[in-house]
Amino acid sequence: MDNTLARQQGGIADLPRAVLSAAYGVIDSASRVVAGDRVRTARGNAWEAICADRARADQRDEVRRHVAMIVTMPRVAKAKARSLT
Repeated sequence: MDNTLARQQGGIADLPRAVLSAAYGVIDSASRVVAGDRVRTARGNAWEAICADRARADQRDEVRRHVAMIVTMPRVAKAKARSLT
């Protein structure tokens, strides 16, 4: 008889968890519909960081290409380039 009582209490205790879980799901879905992409998530933050890293890498590569071009320029072209600035 004790097992039956324990199972019933477990079922009663699980009911509020299920209700809270469902309520959280509804609230979460509603907030995403209302706020849209403005809700910041860890995934969104990580993607923004990846994009920023890629942009910085592209800028570094561009600077390296310019420096390599300047280093390989003949002296006459370097003098002309300096006089233009």
